[in-house]
Amino acid sequence: MRTLLNVIWLVLSGFWMFLGYMLAGVVLCILILTIPWGIASFRIGVYALWPFGQTVVSKPTAGVGSFLGNVVWIILAGWWLALGHITTGIAMCITIIGIPLGIASFKMVPVSLVPLGKEIVPSDSMRAGY
Repeated sequence: MRTLLNVIWLVLSGFWMFLGYMLAGVVLCILILTIPWGIASFRIGVYALWPFGQTVVSKPTAGVGSFLGNVVWIILAGWWLALGHITTGIAMCITIIGIPLGIASFKMVPVSLVPLGKEIVPSDSMRAGY
């Protein structure tokens, strides 16, 4: 079921959100100072490409640096990526079949707004007590 949802997701919105994250990553990697945000964008872009079977968890070692970095991220790229997920989620929830995909899109809004201090792990490791 997870593979089927990922394939449908890829066709309907995953590829386009992936391109948005890659564009943000390239733009942020232009300046040396913003490379960490570019790397975060690439990491989340891969997650946005194939989200089912993965989950986002908070890093216990994240501190003030992650908070300040997230503030910069929201200003530079986070708000419009989150807006893309919200728009995609609303569009997918119009049909009954698209509701699970819309919910998945809404679940990506927090990580698109504040990616630093988060880690993407397989859902299976959450059951194992990651």
